[in-house]
Amino acid sequence: MQATRWAQVWMTIGLLWFLLAIALAPTNKLYQQGLVAFLWLPAMVLAWSARERLVEWWRAQRWLGLALLGLAAWGLISLLWGHAEDPSREAKRLLYIAVFLLFFPIFANARPERVIRVMQWGGLGLAVTALLAIIQFYGIKGNVWWARVEGLGELAHPILGGYVIGLAAIWLLHWAPRTRALQAAWLVALALLGGFVLLSQSRGAALALFLTVLAMPIWCRDRRSRIFAAGALLVAMLAFWFLEPLVLARGVSYRPQILVASLQMIAEHPWTGLGLGSSYNVFAEGQMFDHAHNLFTHITIELGIPGLLLWGAVWLLVLREAWRARETLYGQGVMGIWMFSFLAMQFDAASLTGTPRAEWFISWLPVGLATVLVWARGSHTGCDKIPRSS
Repeated sequence: MQATRWAQVWMTIGLLWFLLAIALAPTNKLYQQGLVAFLWLPAMVLAWSARERLVEWWRAQRWLGLALLGLAAWGLISLLWGHAEDPSREAKRLLYIAVFLLFFPIFANARPERVIRVMQWGGLGLAVTALLAIIQFYGIKGNVWWARVEGLGELAHPILGGYVIGLAAIWLLHWAPRTRALQAAWLVALALLGGFVLLSQSRGAALALFLTVLAMPIWCRDRRSRIFAAGALLVAMLAFWFLEPLVLARGVSYRPQILVASLQMIAEHPWTGLGLGSSYNVFAEGQMFDHAHNLFTHITIELGIPGLLLWGAVWLLVLREAWRARETLYGQGVMGIWMFSFLAMQFDAASLTGTPRAEWFISWLPVGLATVLVWARGSHTGCDKIPRSS
């Protein structure tokens, strides 16, 4: 049933909603409701008919599945000593994450090109939102050019907007269309996405984008990847040359001090953590911060060392699966997404089990995409051979 036209349209709308409505939905509540209607509901309705695909995924990625189950189980156990305002809500969020991850093998139905196609359109759509955000911020609102641009909707934050837009640039860079008309739009979209990251002045997003493109020839060994890597190096040098005052004006933004304070908090509850969903504040240099500004220390503060080890296992297993499929177009895209997300996690992301938000793009989206790698390994399409259907 998941292969029928109506089911594919339903799920396509769901993935596009996840990718685009975060910038276009007028409220976060509407964004969440749309995800329930277009993503979670079809995944649950179609799960039984897609059980053979789910069994194939489990057999091929059993260790990843066990690590995810272990992380969820430990999170539920930690509710016993945690201080979450509503433990049942935290448990429900874990269920949402599980259904989100199951959505990808159900939607792909052993055809990774389906996911690539929707991600391509999602990337182009995010490029349009980046353009609209730039016009609104500098043109309509009249901000000075050196002000930090903000995205639309839930991306109305220079850092979070920079991460989502930067990640879109990475997957578009790997998954380019083949037709000439769309290739022209693709180049414009890449310029808009990269320009938005620079204008956001999010050094974490810019560094993650730069290092990922620079490393791209490692897993995508073709002429195009080397050209983009050289271009990224040139752009980075020029950007630092002309924007050095803006780059250095904010110093290190208390990141080393926040890290030290976070490690001290971890030392107080190294094995149990504070518990899933427990709120906390980090005090550093007389300042109060509402999170650890690093996903790994955030997880350890909440879930202790066991939680860190389980999440680390999930993340490394995603890398392993992507590396094994690095000769395929889909695998190379997931490699790039993994690299960008890993780098971005180090600077500002601090939400793993919250409701769907910008942080999901660099935490759960890579894991969801990795579940489709089971079928990508059967294809030998590389970076220089893009599906004609795109």
